[in-house]
Amino acid sequence: MPAMPAQSPDIKTHLADLLRAALASVAPGTECDIHLERPRDATHGDFSSNLAMQLARDLKENPRKIADRLVRELPPSAWVLKTEVAGAGFINFTVAPAAKTAIVHAVLAQGDAFGRGAKKPGKLQVEFVSANPTGPLHVGHGRGAAFGASLANLLAFAGHEVCREYYVNDAGRQMDILAVSTWLRYLEIFGEVVPFPPNAYQGDYVRDMAGQIKDAHGDRYVHPAAAVLACVPPLEPDAEAHLDGLIAAAKDLLGEDWHYIHQHALSEQLADGRADLEEYGVHFDCWFSERSLYDTGMVAKAVAELEKRDHIYLQDGAKWFRSTTFGDEKDRVVQRDNGLYTYFASDIAYHWNKFERGFTRIIDIWGADHHGYIPRVKGALQALELDAEALEVALVQFVSLFRGTERVSMSTRAGSYVTLRELRQEVGNDACRFFYLLRKQDQSLDFDLDLAKSQSTDNPVYYVQYAHARVCSVLNQWDGNASELAQADLGALGSERELALAAKLAAFPEIVENAARDQAPHAIAFWLRELAAEFHAWYNAERLLVDDEAQKRARLALAVAVRQVICNGLHILGVSAPEAM
Repeated sequence: MPAMPAQSPDIKTHLADLLRAALASVAPGTECDIHLERPRDATHGDFSSNLAMQLARDLKENPRKIADRLVRELPPSAWVLKTEVAGAGFINFTVAPAAKTAIVHAVLAQGDAFGRGAKKPGKLQVEFVSANPTGPLHVGHGRGAAFGASLANLLAFAGHEVCREYYVNDAGRQMDILAVSTWLRYLEIFGEVVPFPPNAYQGDYVRDMAGQIKDAHGDRYVHPAAAVLACVPPLEPDAEAHLDGLIAAAKDLLGEDWHYIHQHALSEQLADGRADLEEYGVHFDCWFSERSLYDTGMVAKAVAELEKRDHIYLQDGAKWFRSTTFGDEKDRVVQRDNGLYTYFASDIAYHWNKFERGFTRIIDIWGADHHGYIPRVKGALQALELDAEALEVALVQFVSLFRGTERVSMSTRAGSYVTLRELRQEVGNDACRFFYLLRKQDQSLDFDLDLAKSQSTDNPVYYVQYAHARVCSVLNQWDGNASELAQADLGALGSERELALAAKLAAFPEIVENAARDQAPHAIAFWLRELAAEFHAWYNAERLLVDDEAQKRARLALAVAVRQVICNGLHILGVSAPEAM
């Protein structure tokens, strides 16, 4: 009697079990991992195994001969149509049509859960975006947000417990620059004009915040321009010293009021960024404050601990971390000679805190320009005797916007950059999310604005969503109940396109597993395009609402399964699945 797989059709597992039984007969007591791949060439069958080549060395025998013996010892199976030996000793399986189409019932039964992985141990954190709240998010942040959110969704779908975190840089010099920029624009409103530094924040949003302060508090924070400039070093030759002088003057003249200016600028920009991301469909479980690391003494504790372990030395009044000991190109300052801690010191404390919160795996998503930062952070974790290998850093490359063949210029320093909100308003959230994932995140991306807005098959997100909408349209024309299709007889499915489409659906759980392993949400986007292409080809070649009732229900069941898998995949990417286009 042919061996039958479990009712839930995991064909790959079934084939592995058959090979394992053959192995026990051919080489008793031999243990070997069973690998099954889907051949690129359909003429090579549905699955291929290199088991014979794995055994050749130990058995000291030609792999083709071993493969022949394994094939002879395979238990019979009603779900295997043909088995043959090919090439150097590959074992190729062609699966029976009923085994392929059985996946349709599995998809319809599992619905939103189809493709989900089993719960995995450990606690995983994905930290992404984490932009300084010093201005609106721009298109570069948009790519990091799309990648981070999709990666977190993918890992959660694959069975991981995931915490999505945004690290708020609410302490340090950049926030001071934003605050003094806002205050200088506030003084302008009252005619107290201090020449605005070119290295301050230039955008109109700074003027808007200054206007808000004026509307709320009038001239309370006005001081004469002359008083501001009295103790400030000249702009030339050191623009940064000039800017630091303006910050020091503002703090001195405003006293306790400086905190209000600082907090107002922070709150406004952080709220704007949060709203922008929420509208973008990017949600965080935790917004972690850098300031809290100072308030709780965590930064001082981290530096003291490194000092106790003899990883800190004093030079020119500053404290240096022996970063070169751990592979960095040079040692790094953690505390300046004026007593102030560096950004690096707070980053050490922050990553130590991640371990204290129980995360067993940490994924940081940084801009590509932070590549050199990786060795020093991992080195600090090693110095603290933490598991540096638990920290993984994914780098996101830059984005170039194109309108046709013309590149859209961006300049963050001048405050005239393209914001994420502007991009979303022009092309829509779905196109933003999908187009950002059309290339691996560590490769530069050319974003075609015209293509993203087009309603054509050349637009990949439109193409995928249209497949989902097409199924919905057919169901609207049908007078039956979609829930009835879970019991449809699939025997009428047998054309080449239908079997290929069913096989494609069956691959989805494996695609999810591999994409999660490789931290590659773009693989889901690519696969959805392939699935949509196979569906559209079938839809254009065959009528779904045929007269034959059994065939109609079988085809509708397959179409609804395709719709479900497209929906599951788009959900991972944070893209909607519209019912009409």
